[in-house]
Amino acid sequence: MATSALFKSRPSSEQERQSHLTLTANLRLWPTSVPSQDAQPREKSQNLTPRCQPTLGIQKGRVSTAVRKLEEDVGVRLLHRTTRSVQLTEDGRAFHARARDLLADVDDLHAMFASDRVALRGRLRIDLPTEVAGTTIVPALPDFMATHPELELEVSSTDRQVDLVQEGFDCVLRLGPIGDETLIARPLGRLRMVNAASPAYLARYGVPRSLEDLQRQEHRTIHFTTMLGARPIGWEYPDGDSYATLQLPGALHVNSAQTYEAAALAGLGLIQAPLLGIGRYLESGALVEIIPDFRRRSVAVSLVVAHRSNLSRRVRAFMKWIEDVLTPYLE
Repeated sequence: MATSALFKSRPSSEQERQSHLTLTANLRLWPTSVPSQDAQPREKSQNLTPRCQPTLGIQKGRVSTAVRKLEEDVGVRLLHRTTRSVQLTEDGRAFHARARDLLADVDDLHAMFASDRVALRGRLRIDLPTEVAGTTIVPALPDFMATHPELELEVSSTDRQVDLVQEGFDCVLRLGPIGDETLIARPLGRLRMVNAASPAYLARYGVPRSLEDLQRQEHRTIHFTTMLGARPIGWEYPDGDSYATLQLPGALHVNSAQTYEAAALAGLGLIQAPLLGIGRYLESGALVEIIPDFRRRSVAVSLVVAHRSNLSRRVRAFMKWIEDVLTPYLE
């Protein structure tokens, strides 16, 4: 039975109606009973059914039976089972993504005419850049979760570009260019950038007042690249209507925002970082802003969703909230 037929066709008999109801029930178990995509192989055997019991309030055996029945209904094997692990097949991965979309559509259909006073329910899976998550979003989360106590959040925090569809994210906060033209991006603004160094470093090399001072005083920079081994971008500065780069020496290369800031705090060199991340260090005096007229270009900030334009209430509520949280740091 085709999955799309579950919502497009009308049962022509009592037997078909019962078949549709059974498939619908098993389909609802599926997204919470499949192995975690991020789990290690040894953990996957533990992720199939035990986590369903507290979530769905049913016994492990019933979930296993429902998954086997679902495989019979759709006519393909959805899981690879061994004594040590349970993993999704390729068909299972495709089915899992489609099942989540279909069930979200049904939930949204039920909530279509609900007022804003109706509590948000369900699960929201989001991905945030590590630095933004730790310094800004997570500290503000208590207010959001207190406002929506029946909403469950799954927060991924990484500096890589996740695959929204394959990894099942509802919404992603992304810094810089989007890259994938199939995604839907909602620009929020741009993060202000700051040039900074530690007082100890500046005492050793001197405080630069111009671009010429960077070379004359033999300043060193901490190189940041998303992939170690890649060519450093260089020290970026405004040059008329565009931007240019100055190649400064530096022995340290990092690929993590936290390591980048930690290296600057340790006096290992100059950095160009978002005010959102290092603002607290500037306020405390642990870092000092330098040559403010030569900041690098600001970084675009966007909320990204997959292909669907009819966003659920919970996604729209989260996007509105996160925009309000980030506004003070944007230009």
